[in-house]
Amino acid sequence: MRQLYSFYSDAFWIALKSILEHKLRALLTLVGIIIGVAAVIVVSASISGLKTYVVDQVSKVLGSNHFMITRMASVGNTTEEQYERMNRRNKDVTWEEYEYIKDNCRLCSYVGAQMNAGTDLKEGTLELPATRIIGVTDNMYEIEDKTLTGGRFFSTEEVARSAKVAVIGNDVVEKFFEGRSPVGQTIKIRGVPVQIIGVEQKRGSFFGQSQDRHLYIPITLHHQIFNRTGGIQVHGKTIDKDSFKPAIDEAHLLLRNKRKLMGSDEDTFSVVNVDEFNATMDQITGAIAMVVIPITMIILVVGGIVVMNIMLVSVTERTFEVGLRKAIGATRNQIMMQFLIESALLCVVGGIMGLLLAIGATQLVGYLLGMTMTITLFYVFISLSVSSVIGIAAGLYPAWKASRLDPIVALTQN
Repeated sequence: MRQLYSFYSDAFWIALKSILEHKLRALLTLVGIIIGVAAVIVVSASISGLKTYVVDQVSKVLGSNHFMITRMASVGNTTEEQYERMNRRNKDVTWEEYEYIKDNCRLCSYVGAQMNAGTDLKEGTLELPATRIIGVTDNMYEIEDKTLTGGRFFSTEEVARSAKVAVIGNDVVEKFFEGRSPVGQTIKIRGVPVQIIGVEQKRGSFFGQSQDRHLYIPITLHHQIFNRTGGIQVHGKTIDKDSFKPAIDEAHLLLRNKRKLMGSDEDTFSVVNVDEFNATMDQITGAIAMVVIPITMIILVVGGIVVMNIMLVSVTERTFEVGLRKAIGATRNQIMMQFLIESALLCVVGGIMGLLLAIGATQLVGYLLGMTMTITLFYVFISLSVSSVIGIAAGLYPAWKASRLDPIVALTQN
């Protein structure tokens, strides 16, 4: 056992000495491995960061344990034919149906309603075009886990009497009330003055599109201002995660019953929820990873070819050394193992350097893009393992060639 340990220890130090004697050559040899490992880790971190970014932004907008019932909505892949069939079949969700679900959904902690419209906001010489005007019930504050930086949200009583009040987003604040508090001020929506009673916390942008260019008003006031005959969105939420799916099923069944749909009839409405969106993001990022990660690993294969080339040069350079070792009793297996250890060590060092480069790159990219880049341990393990396997594979032929050298012939080469 001690003899075996001594052999591997000596082989390791000889391999390390050989690498250190040709530092520049070793570094240039490892460029492919370094870049390959760094590419795999950075790409996987980018994919993971993208998923985290999207899910976080959606959570800021929709909150948790939140589902929505509307005429048309889809989270997964929908073909053009499926979309056209849904468009012909589905009907608007009405206020009466909202009240029916609200009164009968026992598992729902909250059931709210929303209507959307857009208009240009003008105050004097200032203008904010294409502003979303969102009419909601008072409980949408709890349903979407909203956070206010000032003021309050409107009450049930204010919704019932169509009070002219509003809660505004950060873009509206910056455009019309920069440097002063907007709470208590008045802003006009299509000529109707409304009093600002609250300011929502800044949510940032989502793929370059601002999530703060909006204004909330009571849904009853929204209907009066825009006089829309179209349907509404019904939003539901559960406080308890365990009852979330059963609550969706209950609301879904209630609306089917309200519309007198038979068991075999297709839904004439759409139901979407945050969990479905997260699952879809998992599928999308998983599909991206399955395509992109193998492509980046090609760089590792190219790096392995470079390592093989350098190891062949090393065998040629050390022909005399190999002949001398065989002459004093070294076996073929020992010679072969010596070069395999050197090749594997080269690639392991390259893998570690690639990991360090990837950590720095992900920090930089995350800082520049404002995203949380998460280095996944699974991909770190995969990239380092692949680089080690490539190192062994790249060293097989050079090691075999070295072990086949005739000691008498080898000793004549210097």
